[in-house]
Amino acid sequence: MRILIVEDERKTADYLHKGLTESGFVADAAYNGDDGLHLALTEDYDLVVLDVTLPGRDGWSVLGSLRRAGRQTPVLFLTARDTVLERVKGLELGADDYLVKPFAFSELLARVRSILRRGPHRQPETLRVADLELDLPRHRASRGGQRIDLTPKEFALVSLLARRKGEVLSRTLLAELVWEMHFDSDTNVVDVAVRRLRAKVDDAFEPKLIRTVRGVGYVLDDT
Repeated sequence: MRILIVEDERKTADYLHKGLTESGFVADAAYNGDDGLHLALTEDYDLVVLDVTLPGRDGWSVLGSLRRAGRQTPVLFLTARDTVLERVKGLELGADDYLVKPFAFSELLARVRSILRRGPHRQPETLRVADLELDLPRHRASRGGQRIDLTPKEFALVSLLARRKGEVLSRTLLAELVWEMHFDSDTNVVDVAVRRLRAKVDDAFEPKLIRTVRGVGYVLDDT
């Protein structure tokens, strides 16, 4: 398995190169976006570990250029930039995972192996659950062909639920991923947001898609 590391911090790049090599991978490194894109387009890699902030073209541009060129090489973003909007942007551009610095190498290695087991794929631009449709690049939602106006947080919430259709997501996880907060049991921000989302997505439609699993969290599915 060949992995390309695109990272401008030499110490971090060397650390990743050493760790991945010791773990049985063949690893190459590039220290700016232009060299990284050139290698990703001209060589055959099983995975690209890509920083966002790079000299020359940034990681967003590298990933966008790869996908436009038809290259579906899996990409793991590794970056200190960890806002919800940036994580969503990376996934919508076609990244496979997003790991925030500082990180434990054991976690990075687990994520690398998980991505490689899945094989190359591209994140969809549109998510559909029953007659609910989410246009990710345009941040548009509709149900039964009827446009639904959602706030950015509501769209992030329903997108997360739709990406993990059928999986019960805890309030703690939703609070961390959508609101970037450590969950406080006295805070009902998640419950309030879900009620507002249901009013827009479910109240006027059948079947109801958002379910509460008492004592656990919320799930979106069409069963």
